Amino acid sequence: MKQFNAAFSLFLMKKWSGGAVIIALAVIFICSYTLMSNSTQPPKSTNQSVSAQDFFNNHPSNTSLAKETTEQPPKSSKAELKFFEGLADLYAPNNSNVSSKAALLVWAHMRVVLSRSDALPETAQGIKEGSIAWKEMLPLIQEKEGRSGNKLVKSDERCPYSVSRVDLEVPYNETILDIPCGLIEDSSITLVGIPVGGHNQSFRIELFGSQLQGEELQPPPVVLLYKVKIPGDNMSEEPFIVQNSWTRDGGWDNEERCPSHRSPNVQKVDGLVICNEQGVRSTKEENQNATTNGSRESVHTDANFPFIEGNLVTATLWVGPEGFHMTVNGRHETSLAYRDKLEPWSVNRVKVSGSLSILSVLAKGLPVPEDHDLLADVDQLKSPPLAKKRLVMLVGIFSTGNNFQRRMALRKSWMQYEAVRSGKVAVRFFIGLHKNTQVNFELWKEPKHMVISN
Repeated sequence: MKQFNAAFSLFLMKKWSGGAVIIALAVIFICSYTLMSNSTQPPKSTNQSVSAQDFFNNHPSNTSLAKETTEQPPKSSKAELKFFEGLADLYAPNNSNVSSKAALLVWAHMRVVLSRSDALPETAQGIKEGSIAWKEMLPLIQEKEGRSGNKLVKSDERCPYSVSRVDLEVPYNETILDIPCGLIEDSSITLVGIPVGGHNQSFRIELFGSQLQGEELQPPPVVLLYKVKIPGDNMSEEPFIVQNSWTRDGGWDNEERCPSHRSPNVQKVDGLVICNEQGVRSTKEENQNATTNGSRESVHTDANFPFIEGNLVTATLWVGPEGFHMTVNGRHETSLAYRDKLEPWSVNRVKVSGSLSILSVLAKGLPVPEDHDLLADVDQLKSPPLAKKRLVMLVGIFSTGNNFQRRMALRKSWMQYEAVRSGKVAVRFFIGLHKNTQVNFELWKEPKHMVISN
């Protein structure tokens, strides 16, 4: 029995010793494996990026989001005050001698903003042009204020609703009509004339833009060129219409030619096609048939083209929200979208040259300022003074200088709401100076009658 107990005890000792050895070996193995994994494995963040890369390699990726996460925003340098040419003229001491101070209420707060080095790219050019326009207008203000005792202008000196010329006595093949205060939406220029023969059998209608003082010796910008090639008697050349614009800095822009060689009706301006392709193309086909048949009846074969040699024509060029449109004898023919910095408000002259004998020219729908002395409810139309407490909202309205009627329409409509009249909501117009001195003078009078100083 004692021998059995001794053997059993020896067996248990061996069993426990073996188990301890196995446990020790397992611990050593686990520790060694962990150390080896840590030394050979990449960092956790790299491992995540690799797995993310594997994922996006097998799926469509959004490169714009990846670019945003990888690129760092550039460090912006601190803005500094900068001198711009013409800025001192806008704040000259003699500016305080004018009687109406309402138009200058914001100027003192704008100087620091305009002088910042991080201003918009067009700020320098805008300040330069604004200073020239201001210096041109200031003598006119002082002259008319002193001459008429602050009754600033006579009715015959205001911007007219229409201008015209009939029985023109001008040099052959050149007609000029001055547009006093520019064009606005729904303005129109109507020409009545007869295409005549010439060595090139073509004519052009040009709308020229305004120029500032000192730019008279340079060619003015061409807001619109409308060139027409008239079909001749021999019908060997295709008639066409070309529309384009020109500036000193950019030269000629991309022309729009009718008939065009692209798909018709691809682009529209104010919902109207750029070219009336049907009329021009049918004219070309008729000319080809007439040439084959030897016909000389050009009046009949060219009936679809809007301008025909020897036939009286009435052409109306009108201004839409998006571009210029030409209507000939009651039918829409062409459209051209406004080009950059060549809007209709800058037009001050119309010129017609070439093989078109003009009988009359009429421009109507021109901008006309309100006669404030005839307004019965002028006090109700004035902007109320700002409330002493915090505003609920500020409404800023950007407007061109010669858009007199639309500004008055706003004053008579939703600017009469109680929220505006009570001063809780402030409405202010932001209007730049025009290149036309008369327009600037009319604009100068608006704050005097429409703004109540606090």
